Amino acid sequence: MDGDEAAVPSLLFSQVHFVIVQSQSLSGDDAEASVVKPEWVTNSFSKGRLANPRSYSPDPRHFFSGLVLSCADIPEGDKDAIMGGVLARGGLYSSSVTKMVTHIVALTMDHEKCQAVLKRDLKCKIVLPHWFDDCLRIGKRLEEDPYMLPDPEILRKTPQDPIVENKRPDMQGASSAQPSDLSRLTISGTQRLDIFKGKKVMLNNDLRIGSHLRGTVEDLIENGGGVVTGSVHKADVLICQYRESPEYRWASRAGKEVGNLAWLYYLITYNIWTSPMRRLLHYPVSQHGLPGFNKFRIALSNYNGEARVYLENLAVAAGGAFTKTMKEDNTHLITAHQHSEKCDAAREWNINMVNHLWLEESYAKWQVQTLSNPRYTHFPPRTNLSEVVGQTQIDRHAAERHFFPSGSVDESEGGEPGLPNPTSRRQQDQRDAGLSESSQLRPSGSDGVPYRPRSDGATPKASKSHRGNQPLRTPAAPRIVIDGKENETPSSTSSRGAKDRAAAKLHDQAADIALYEKERKRVGGVVFGGRRQTSEDTVSNMGRKRSSSRDEGAATDEDVRNAKRAKKTREPPAMRLLLTGYRGWANAPKREAEDKSRLRDMGVLVTQDPTHCTHLASPGIVRTKKFVCALARAPVVISTEYVDNCLAKNERLEPEDYLLNDPVGEQKQGFRLSDAVSRAKNHRGQLLQGMSIYCTEPVKGGFDVYKAIIEANGGTCILYKARAGSMAASRAGGHEEDSDGMDTGKPEYIHLVSGNSAAEVALWPKFRQMVQGIGKLPRIAETDWLLNSALRQELHWKDVYELKER
Repeated sequence: MDGDEAAVPSLLFSQVHFVIVQSQSLSGDDAEASVVKPEWVTNSFSKGRLANPRSYSPDPRHFFSGLVLSCADIPEGDKDAIMGGVLARGGLYSSSVTKMVTHIVALTMDHEKCQAVLKRDLKCKIVLPHWFDDCLRIGKRLEEDPYMLPDPEILRKTPQDPIVENKRPDMQGASSAQPSDLSRLTISGTQRLDIFKGKKVMLNNDLRIGSHLRGTVEDLIENGGGVVTGSVHKADVLICQYRESPEYRWASRAGKEVGNLAWLYYLITYNIWTSPMRRLLHYPVSQHGLPGFNKFRIALSNYNGEARVYLENLAVAAGGAFTKTMKEDNTHLITAHQHSEKCDAAREWNINMVNHLWLEESYAKWQVQTLSNPRYTHFPPRTNLSEVVGQTQIDRHAAERHFFPSGSVDESEGGEPGLPNPTSRRQQDQRDAGLSESSQLRPSGSDGVPYRPRSDGATPKASKSHRGNQPLRTPAAPRIVIDGKENETPSSTSSRGAKDRAAAKLHDQAADIALYEKERKRVGGVVFGGRRQTSEDTVSNMGRKRSSSRDEGAATDEDVRNAKRAKKTREPPAMRLLLTGYRGWANAPKREAEDKSRLRDMGVLVTQDPTHCTHLASPGIVRTKKFVCALARAPVVISTEYVDNCLAKNERLEPEDYLLNDPVGEQKQGFRLSDAVSRAKNHRGQLLQGMSIYCTEPVKGGFDVYKAIIEANGGTCILYKARAGSMAASRAGGHEEDSDGMDTGKPEYIHLVSGNSAAEVALWPKFRQMVQGIGKLPRIAETDWLLNSALRQELHWKDVYELKER
């Protein structure tokens, strides 16, 4: 609904059930009504009743909103995980295939659900579960094409095949905080500009525009129905460049719309109202940049067009240094996927390689995000992440905390003395903007109650006029606290009186608290806005039969409740088991899924992560990636017979009765397994701490295998391609060992793990020259040196490990 149609001066938000917006501009703490997209209105009219608002949520956290999913030939454990993830991210689950189902997750096209889609010609996408997994890992909804059956691209193509990049026309006008060509800021005579109708706009003095261009902008605003004002107190909209200006603080504390010149240019160009917080570069920038970001030198790879320009400008706006070419002194490479020359060089030079979400969320939250978050280092195999560039929005709580906290505005700032302070001024624009997309709505009380933007973590105040007799509505936004305490008790000045009022308020809210605790246990978490007793999809209160809602397909609350009953409550696992060399599930994926589920019920979680296992099961001492990596964590090493016997007896047995005994393997490898585990306990995963070990790309077994082994033991693995500046990332290479394999502690040797192929041998002279240039001693080592050292859990060098030209 447009803002012009939403002017209802007498509207109180206690009477509002739905707020219709294009994108989420209400925080979960602020919206008392259900926030939905405009499509909800159209579909409700077409159906003749209120559609489920859950499918029309604009909340960016609910990126599965509008998705109705059903599972085909998926193991039960995976099906439960998919079902919970879809519900938690705003989607719905259907146990059967109806015309409302939008996606089916399947492994093959043989399942009856997939055949039903083909037979009935339903508009439904059949995807691999990999799509769902990658969406959750990234936190965005990705394109389905690479995952769609019957011929999914992720299984058909190799990682080296080029990845098609989708065009991003929606990034036009949002790629820079400063429009590049303001001289062309005009509008066609045939186009009617009405976006500013009923709004008062102030152009701040910190804008970098001349008098002629300012006059053009003012004329366009007035022709669009707006009024240009020089007072921030009278303005509904403030256009400024920097967050440090007093006008910015004043307007932000007062809850006004605050955007920059690029945002204004966007409104005039497209004649569509949008929140300035929806795009990161539509919001005023900081003059000083993000603290700590000035140390970063950032390069880009695999982003093109407007997406690339946007990320370049965002890096500069955050305070970092952007470089068009990448050198060894770069600190970060932001890439859409992992296949390019820059990506290869980043691995070799040990440069941090992340996707654009790290940059966007650091800027949005105004805090440098940790690189250990797996969302920032995940790259789906056949997806170019440029397709989800620009979907991150400004975190209002973070902006308030850093730039306009409570008490940051006094009467001397912002212009005219004697006018009310913005923290005590009644905001008429909150009613005039009404249901406009960009309105920052807040619950309203009586006319005498001032509007105060809530600081992060503060306890909400109840409205006295509606306390006790306020009807319950569905759904309102979830009470999600971003930072700080969930309930921070405000300071009291009236002692006993304040305590009595607080106790009475808590008593009045007891019913709501109980209802919230009930909803918090719902499958998938609390529904956006919670659920209340007057919900249109609550059957008993509406007095209608359950069958009347069946045109929604099986995607109703009944399915959610059925899914909830189907899920089992499991205790935390007693052991995390990593299996390697186990042949019991070879070519039997269905049996494997069933057996893993049975083991999990026994308290045994079968994991694929060597760094988090407590037990390692193997038929013997093997030199697999899993075995060698897991040994660094000193797990309890047992025989795979343990798994067979647990399944046969249907109970968790004592693992100490199945300790691995492999004297033949110990004799062959030249060490005792018990001694290796004991040394691993002492090393605590730091056998190679402080060592930077180089590795060639075509080495037998693959670079990634040796990289995992080195990092599991606390070292750093660097891909070596004989590029100039490769030593810039390495300050320490290794330690000198004597002929008995004992570490002398003297950092002299730098190792290159290599094979003896012609391509690898050609790299050796350059490696020796590079290492000798910094006063170190080069060592070209075969892979057995690294594998045996990791298995024995001690640095063990023999002359036979050294490779030399023939």
